[in-house]
Amino acid sequence: MRISLCCTHTKAEPWLEGLHAALPLGTVVDDWVAGAPPADYAVVWAPPQAFVDEQAGGRSSRLKAMLNIGAGVDALMKLRIPPQVQVVRLDDAGMSVQMAEYVCHALIRHFREFDGYEADVGQGKWSYRKPRSRTDFPVGVMGLGVLGERVAKAVAQFDFPVMGWSRSPKTVEGVRCFTGESQFDDFLQATKVLVCLLPLTADTQDIMRLDTLARLQPGGYVINVARGGHLVEEDLIMLIDRGHLAGATLDVFTTEPLPAGHPFWTHPKITITPHTSARTLRDETIAQIAGKIMALERGQAVAGLVDPMRGY
Repeated sequence: MRISLCCTHTKAEPWLEGLHAALPLGTVVDDWVAGAPPADYAVVWAPPQAFVDEQAGGRSSRLKAMLNIGAGVDALMKLRIPPQVQVVRLDDAGMSVQMAEYVCHALIRHFREFDGYEADVGQGKWSYRKPRSRTDFPVGVMGLGVLGERVAKAVAQFDFPVMGWSRSPKTVEGVRCFTGESQFDDFLQATKVLVCLLPLTADTQDIMRLDTLARLQPGGYVINVARGGHLVEEDLIMLIDRGHLAGATLDVFTTEPLPAGHPFWTHPKITITPHTSARTLRDETIAQIAGKIMALERGQAVAGLVDPMRGY
């Protein structure tokens, strides 16, 4: 069995070493270069089209599946991948707990007004703010996959009202669930703190824009930990500056790294982090990918199989 590794902007050596250790003896794992021998499986992150064309498109191709080292597969969905090649994403691999930590931190920092206290302390000011009620801060989580469900449950532990919205019907304990386009407006209008954990597809591109964000309750807050393409950045700034939104915490952006001079760098009501809400944990990821490869070799079904029509 031959495995080809093609992970853009990722140091290959630790992944090659880990995959060699996790897979059966005799498995060949190579860092892909043009002209490499055909592989049975590919472990990838944002591979170029040339890789797909060579490994999956030729007559000698024997590629069965491409296994993504992250949860988001939007970069892969932009490629021309032959239908016989399965695309498999991670289920979790240690990312959901990180995402829950990040969102709860951002939510509580906003709710408890810690930004304001920090600013006052910086000026040597001992200040007091009236406690706020959690019932006045209903949290809406867009996307109830593995990551979204973990986040929604974590937020509920702090006694905030929690809603969830997803394309297909979901049932999550402690979460009021909304489904599809017909219930999207109701979901937004019931939400004050909006958390985006959707996959990025043609249907969800720019889903957080002027007309949708304006439906959030006055004083709303946005937390985006999914993809920058979900948010129309100028519309967010406009609604904050108008006073309809109180602010935002953003971990993902239309262009990354965030360009110098971008207004997000200095906006007083926007907190930014450099796409670090849930990092890929290499050991956990390698163990999961190796397990999926062996299951596929045995002809077994695996979790995380991507539907090309849906894009996730």
